This record gives sequence, C-alpha cells and structure tokens, in this order.
Amino acid sequence: MKMQKFAITDAVLERSPGQEADISVGNLVDERHGGPITIGYGRYAPGQSLTETIVVDDVVIVLEGQLSVSTEAGTVTAGPGEIVYMPKGETVTISTHEEGALTAYVTYPHWRPAHA
Repeated sequence: MKMQKFAITDAVLERSPGQEADISVGNLVDERHGGPITIGYGRYAPGQSLTETIVVDDVVIVLEGQLSVSTEAGTVTAGPGEIVYMPKGETVTISTHEEGALTAYVTYPHWRPAHA
C-alpha cells in the first residue's frame, strides 16, 4: 500500500451496516487494501443514538457538529478537533446533538470482519 491523502469527497457514504440509527460510513482504507487498519468518514444525523459493544479499538475524530459517548464510567462530549478513543470491549452509547456530526475514524483491526 502506498501513501495516500483523503478528503470527505473521496468517501462514498453508505448506511452503517447493522445499525438502526441514521449513521452513514465510508471506508477509504480497509481489509481490501492490505493495511492493518480501517480509515474512513462517518456522518451522524441529528438526534441519533447508538449503543454497541466495541469489537475493535476505535478512534473517532469530530470534524463538524458534536457527539457524546457514554459508558458506565461517564459521558464525554466532543466537538470539532476533538478525539474520542473507544477501546475494544467497551460498551458505549454514541449520541448526536441537534446539529449531528461529521467524523473521521480509525479502527484496529478492521471493523467489518470483526462484525461478521
């Protein structure tokens, strides 16, 4: 795999598989490209809530809007330029506020095979 640069316009955002919430994701690098991580963009509609147990180490960078991530330990709210790390095995609830959110994400290892 060669060095690459990505922009949101490079991503084909599709409804997140297996989710009822209005969340779209677009992988730019994943298991199909031979690297060890998944990289992409996500768009969360306003007022969404998603609860799941994280099956890979997941890093979310908020680019626009705001989202909150809650666990048994508490809640963090992140806005543009802030990063949320969600370790494998943690059960989280991700909620968006009235403006929704645009994010970039990196997972290790790839999240698609881990969900299968």
